Amino acid sequence: MNYWLMKSEPSTFGIDDLARARNSTSGWDGVRNFQARNYMREMKKGDLVFFYHSSCPVPGIAGVAVVQREAYPDPTQFDSKSDHYDAMSDPDNPRWFMVDVKLVRKFDTVISLDELRKHAAGKLKDMIVLKRGNRLSVTPVTKSEWSFIESLV
Repeated sequence: MNYWLMKSEPSTFGIDDLARARNSTSGWDGVRNFQARNYMREMKKGDLVFFYHSSCPVPGIAGVAVVQREAYPDPTQFDSKSDHYDAMSDPDNPRWFMVDVKLVRKFDTVISLDELRKHAAGKLKDMIVLKRGNRLSVTPVTKSEWSFIESLV
């Protein structure tokens, strides 16, 4: 099993939206960064995901989801009415992919970015989301990082 962190703006799609989705499952579409896309293509069914709220008053980890469906072409890339439309995408050779995730649990309190940063010199020193300049919406998390963050809940 692998571990991941996926960022979303709660004003666009937050953990409460995932909770309200049918079977608490939704596609994670709209990723338009090649490295984030490549990470999504590595995801396997059953991998665990920290659901991270970004660009909000208290950014941080809001809960846990599980990958329900492995990477498949993101249909929004072909929809000219979508905010995620990409005129360069070819249906015969799609450039953008998505996965389906299912809510495992919402945390009672968000583990804030400030809280995570308190451990940036120690247990979380290599965590990608804490690196200066990182803006990726999908990043891997090590097993030890996952375990430590779970202990903060």
